[in-house]
Amino acid sequence: MALETAFERRSLPLEYPFGIARGTTTETEVAFVRIEADDGTTGIGAAAPSSHYGETAATVGAVLPELLAVVEEVGDPHQLERIERRMRETVRRNPSARAAVSIALHDLVAKRFDVPLYRYWGLDPAETLETSYTIGLDDLETMREKTETAVDRGYGQLKVKLGTDRDREIVRTIRSVAPDVDLFVDANEAWTPREAVRKIDRLAEFDLAFVEQPVPADDPEGLRFVYERSTLPIAADESCITLADVPRIADRCDIANLKLMKCGGLREAKRMIGAARAHGLEVMCGCMTESNASIAAACHLAPLLDYADLDGSLLLADDPADGVPMPDGRIDLDGLERLGTGAVLES
Repeated sequence: MALETAFERRSLPLEYPFGIARGTTTETEVAFVRIEADDGTTGIGAAAPSSHYGETAATVGAVLPELLAVVEEVGDPHQLERIERRMRETVRRNPSARAAVSIALHDLVAKRFDVPLYRYWGLDPAETLETSYTIGLDDLETMREKTETAVDRGYGQLKVKLGTDRDREIVRTIRSVAPDVDLFVDANEAWTPREAVRKIDRLAEFDLAFVEQPVPADDPEGLRFVYERSTLPIAADESCITLADVPRIADRCDIANLKLMKCGGLREAKRMIGAARAHGLEVMCGCMTESNASIAAACHLAPLLDYADLDGSLLLADDPADGVPMPDGRIDLDGLERLGTGAVLES
């Protein structure tokens, strides 16, 4: 089978400046991938690189020709395991670039079977979730306004970014605006272990579901210290990148947070979910600020998850791709009327 491949880079503006403990961004760089079979069926995917994991739009653009050459050389898009293994051998890093190709291949294969991706995997669309919506760091009034907007739009789960000297004031403000939503917080590695324990004790009164990545990923013993003393469940994000990390965090957290852009592909993501379950962990799938061209694929994992943090496309001012419906934040796989991942990219 002959396969034709192509990619293009685009800069997508965010609806609001997006602040976390490491800094603030106003746009996201995305590389869209297309893989077309000789019968005209086309799969699309997208990479959303993060410099925190050693990737940029430039590095993605540099390695995608090599990765797509692997796809063309193998020729058969149904050889998903073989292609992803060959991609790992060809490009050891740049996981978001590999994820973009993986997503496009899964989209293509599911379309060739004439089914949406969740059905190709044998999953029940009724076993879905609501995605959280993220309130990025900003001044208190702006965070209040963002929260009011999120509540007005119907989002029932909010994630609040922390990592400042006013964390308690931020959570108190958010909770005053949204008293009934499910709420969790993300420090993005900003706290020391002892600081994390103190802050979590003070934040617990605000009825939080859990705390994400309280300490730096390069301090595994610090993560254990917090986990053993925390009054709230702990989720590991930056400490959980690939399959090999799952057993390393198993006695240091309650929830493993995987992301396609960290782990490098859908097959690795499913392996991570299985490993996390085997170690007694709950599972969340998160995202970067991304297009629907990649978020749609992650949505099909929803029946396998405990939590979904898949609001990356919801944070964009404009997205050239459409994806899985998310009325009021609910991932509506059953309402998806398109095949594959359901993502459609404007020409």
